[in-house]
Amino acid sequence: MGKYPPPDRLLGDPARVILCAGTPLYRVHASHRSPAAYNSRPSHPFYYGGRFDSTPHDPYGYLYVGFGPGAAVCEVLLRSLPFDGDGGPRLLPREVFERRSLSFLRLAADIEVVSLMSAADLATVAQDPWLIHAEGADYPQTRDWGHWIRRHTAPWAQGFVWPSKRDPADRVAILFDDRGMEPALEPTGAVSVDFGTEEGEQWLNGVLAPYRTRTAPRLPGRGV
Repeated sequence: MGKYPPPDRLLGDPARVILCAGTPLYRVHASHRSPAAYNSRPSHPFYYGGRFDSTPHDPYGYLYVGFGPGAAVCEVLLRSLPFDGDGGPRLLPREVFERRSLSFLRLAADIEVVSLMSAADLATVAQDPWLIHAEGADYPQTRDWGHWIRRHTAPWAQGFVWPSKRDPADRVAILFDDRGMEPALEPTGAVSVDFGTEEGEQWLNGVLAPYRTRTAPRLPGRGV
């Protein structure tokens, strides 16, 4: 398990991958946020935050995307949502999705990222699958590793790409706003899906169905 401090120096040659302009990407985000806007608020070094978020120790704008809508939805909405063992579907709490949307994006230009797709790729940055499989309790450590990888792949690495933990057949990526030209992403023209609307919730349930999950029912007397 790769839960140990980063070494003093990088001994391997990190795996580089070009993500081509026009690649479709999907982002689940707070509905008030512009679909292609980077998150500019650093996370706490030791408590809340995502796998590779910035912190005050390494501040940068960042955003997470999925290469398919299922991966984008699963990575954001299905974190730590277990099955109860009776064979029934999982219920997604309404507070998790009602203020979120999914947007359809594409890369505006070719970008170069660090690949964390395989055990060999991970070994080039002195890590193993723990880095991309760790749960939230270990995110302070994965953030520290992300900062270390960024330092040792400056200035070329514009993000990381890895297999989705919650939909392993698909990929997810983080993109940084301080490497390369902006904007890295542009809207495709398709209208975002607002999960807080009746139509958006129906769309979301269609995506969730293969994962044996559905949205929790609305409480009586509560509007849309």
